[in-house]
Amino acid sequence: MLEPSILKNIRKMMQMPEDYTDFDMELTIHINSAFSTLHQLGVGPETAFSIQDEGAVWTDFTENTKTIESVKTYVYIAVRILFDPPTNSAVLTAFQDQKKELEFRLNVAGDPAPALPLTPTINP
Repeated sequence: MLEPSILKNIRKMMQMPEDYTDFDMELTIHINSAFSTLHQLGVGPETAFSIQDEGAVWTDFTENTKTIESVKTYVYIAVRILFDPPTNSAVLTAFQDQKKELEFRLNVAGDPAPALPLTPTINP
């Protein structure tokens, strides 16, 4: 089961020991960069979101059960590409492609099309 703390969760996904905090500043910067992109895509809270430490949890960003797992994956991939990019170009391309796919899907989920009127309006 994933840790509810965003920073602890990303640290674990980056295969770092839970108590290894040497790179927390860098991880936090990259996590906040990913949240900034998600905010621009219309995902998450109406106001910009950022973390400062291990206290921030995923539900602070969104309680939307339809998108939370994609948000976690997106933040991980974004951090991984910036912090520890794969050296194999095919793997890096796969990460970048997955990031773009998640951006598209999260944008659609975060910014649904406006509802159409039930009855058409006729202009004279």
